[in-house]
Amino acid sequence: MVKRKYSVSATATALIFGACAGNALANDANSAALVALEKSAYEAWKSKDAKFWEAFLSDKFVGWGSSRLDKASATKEYTGADCNIKSYALSDEEIRPLAKNAALVTHKTSVDGTCGGQKIPADSWTATVYERDGDKWKAIFHSQAAVVDPKAATTLSTRTEGDSKPAARDPHTNAILAAERAVWEAWREHDAKKIADLTASDISFINIFGTHLATKADALKDWSGTGCDVKSIDLTDAAATMLSPTVGILTFKASADGTCFGQKVGPVWGSSVYVKHGDTWKWTFGINVPARG
Repeated sequence: MVKRKYSVSATATALIFGACAGNALANDANSAALVALEKSAYEAWKSKDAKFWEAFLSDKFVGWGSSRLDKASATKEYTGADCNIKSYALSDEEIRPLAKNAALVTHKTSVDGTCGGQKIPADSWTATVYERDGDKWKAIFHSQAAVVDPKAATTLSTRTEGDSKPAARDPHTNAILAAERAVWEAWREHDAKKIADLTASDISFINIFGTHLATKADALKDWSGTGCDVKSIDLTDAAATMLSPTVGILTFKASADGTCFGQKVGPVWGSSVYVKHGDTWKWTFGINVPARG
């Protein structure tokens, strides 16, 4: 799988709802259209366009916001009724194909605004997974992690876990969850070789500090480093959302008994994308955010 960077052109939006023959990511125009659609979502949030989300979100949508979100709760949250967004900007966009009709879009997001009277973090790293539904691209997953200083006080301890209804469990959930537990245990043990074996050849990761690890080499160096000292981990409330029999998104809640950069690790909302290699599920992308209420 290859990574590409694209700038957003004003005319690309017109391509989004057009039919795409053959491989959905076969040319740069289709890839640019995905980034343009991502920008359109931020414009809909800024303008409080409630109608946009019905066509934009997949019926299978899952993500993290104030809690775990499905299509209905995401539509309500993303409409931004209590938000005042002065400006936003997307940069460092990357697109990675996940399957013939699925793609991952990551980018840095800068926002000047408030929601519920609270200042929105100025910078975040964002991930959206798109799935082609007929002749339209639809978002099936979205999450973002605010960029913070890993050593800043209270980074991991001031948030409380919000309520969210359990997601529907797909039959693939147990198999993918087992793979996810193995990845977390390898991280806990700082075992770079084991992590390398459990992951695909092309991976990227956005961690709870809003740090974007763009390559497998970056991720292995970070995960096998000494920043975190964890005795045990626990993964709960896991559910798989399948894009195809060989591509799935696992959302879950994680807790760890230990510290990262001297701070106690709080509850985490995790999301991981898996691709199936033969009979084995391989981790290819993840984004973790501190659970918040």
